[in-house]
Amino acid sequence: MSGMRLRDFDLLSFDCYGTLIDWESGLLAALAPLMGRAGMAVEQALADFAREESAQEAETPTLIYSQILARVHARLARAWNVTSAAAEDSTFGAAIPDWPAFADSAAALAVLKRRFKLVILSNVDRASFAGSNRRLGVMFDSVLTAEEIGSYKPDPRNFQFLLDRCAAMGVGREKVLHVAQSLYHDHGPANDAGIASCWIDRRAGRPGGATKMPDPMPRFAWRFDSLAALAAAVQAEAGGAA
Repeated sequence: MSGMRLRDFDLLSFDCYGTLIDWESGLLAALAPLMGRAGMAVEQALADFAREESAQEAETPTLIYSQILARVHARLARAWNVTSAAAEDSTFGAAIPDWPAFADSAAALAVLKRRFKLVILSNVDRASFAGSNRRLGVMFDSVLTAEEIGSYKPDPRNFQFLLDRCAAMGVGREKVLHVAQSLYHDHGPANDAGIASCWIDRRAGRPGGATKMPDPMPRFAWRFDSLAALAAAVQAEAGGAA
């Protein structure tokens, strides 16, 4: 991918949770009661969540994400040998709209919107994303969710769905750049789909967290530790203009 420029692309597709929305902070706040009862440390809780979430998505790929999360909460309770009432599981699943945006997301998206079409490709349901979208302050050109696709990333169907939607918008594969934090959910299948990608490394090189690590390590064309840094790089290529 040598010689590519960010401004060679016409459309940016985004993972949302972990990339635009600070899902680890949101998850930990919603998991706090269960973690307290179980005496779980933060990093272990996130690693356990990553394991249980990917397993649940594989088992029930047509279940909407808020219901996935409710089942994951119950699975974590069993794994941690503590009790969890059905109402508590449901409350956890309904917490997605409460998760905060990263501090730089709205401003960076506003800059990027002036240059690119913006598309969401997310493992979420539409109702939950609507709450998150209000925190991001931008109108996306298209929002693609696991709810309508019927599968969860890293299933290759999700990325084919993205490419089909981009083609309908007049944008070919070579003009799409996928922007995401999760190496497991996003960069690996983007590699397989022949889509260039940009890693927003929100954990700043720290391994672990609420997403599984892939094996082998996927490729990515750019790496930034924030969305603001990506927006700044786009502006720098244009000599400071957005």
